Amino acid sequence: MRLGINLGYWGAGMDADNLVVAQEADRLGYAVCWVAEAYGSDAPTVLSWVAARTERIDVGSAILQIPARAPAMTAMTAATLDSLSGGRFRLGLGVSGPQVSEGWYGVRFDRPLARTREYVEIVRKAMSRERLTHQGEQWTLPLPDGPGKPLKLTVHPIRERVPLYIAAIGPKNLAQTGEIADGALVIFFSPEHAEETTLRHLRAGRERIGQSLDGFDLVPTVPMAVGDDLTALADHFRPYTALYVGGMGSRKQNFYHALAHRMGFGQAADEIQERYLAGDRDGAAAAVPHELIDATTLIGPVDRIADRMRAFADAGVTTLSLSPAGFTREERLAGLRAGVAALERAGLG
Repeated sequence: MRLGINLGYWGAGMDADNLVVAQEADRLGYAVCWVAEAYGSDAPTVLSWVAARTERIDVGSAILQIPARAPAMTAMTAATLDSLSGGRFRLGLGVSGPQVSEGWYGVRFDRPLARTREYVEIVRKAMSRERLTHQGEQWTLPLPDGPGKPLKLTVHPIRERVPLYIAAIGPKNLAQTGEIADGALVIFFSPEHAEETTLRHLRAGRERIGQSLDGFDLVPTVPMAVGDDLTALADHFRPYTALYVGGMGSRKQNFYHALAHRMGFGQAADEIQERYLAGDRDGAAAAVPHELIDATTLIGPVDRIADRMRAFADAGVTTLSLSPAGFTREERLAGLRAGVAALERAGLG
């Protein structure tokens, strides 16, 4: 199992520290540095900056939002970043959510699975540098009855196949991801619930194309905090968990709320959502069960984190992307180093 670092969103007041964190992760031998986007900073700009200031670590988008870009534009961006980084780019894609897709980009959040499948098909075709033609429900290339003609990407990626990941949570999305992608970006992953929530769906998708999970990159982002007081460390992640389970989406459509139900925390998830949507964020955070936090994070002394890392590896995780807690540069760098120490103690380094 390899380690990654997830820098999250740029522009949250820790930008200079984020670059130092990426550089330290590079020095420590982390495999990949992921960058996110929502409706603030865009991922490609940040990734190009990080790639220019690092030497070995891969840089990955977690995620490039599908409603934000035409698929050919994403192929151009991926090819350019792969070229500029010397073959270190990983392309992570996702549909985002209905509030961002429709509220920020003006793109209807309809048929997300079909849209993702078609999008990936066009991106892969464009990056293969064949002349781009496509006849689908979402896109037609070139447009009929006009001056457009099939064009070919002029930029040469370093690699013939840039690794492509999809952010997936729900069963159908996970199955499709196993079928059409090289890896899955997941969140709130619990080793104890991995088979029923994640693995069996990915496996079903791989089986559709005659493949197993061997060689497929399963990449959860996992918050991490090092210390002896488990209750205090878990409390640090209560607002984060409450935001996703209670407020990331609408009452009718919240992927993380549904995931908490599938993990067996349905009653608590409903209470978290009720309180969060009513404006009681403190109450929503207080309603998050300690067991849910402990199952989906890495908390405790280094030896305990090492034990949990073994559980993640045994559950099929191939790249464990850490999100170290802390508001200072020193705290986050200490978390990075603790991650390496725990991996070594787990016998996984």
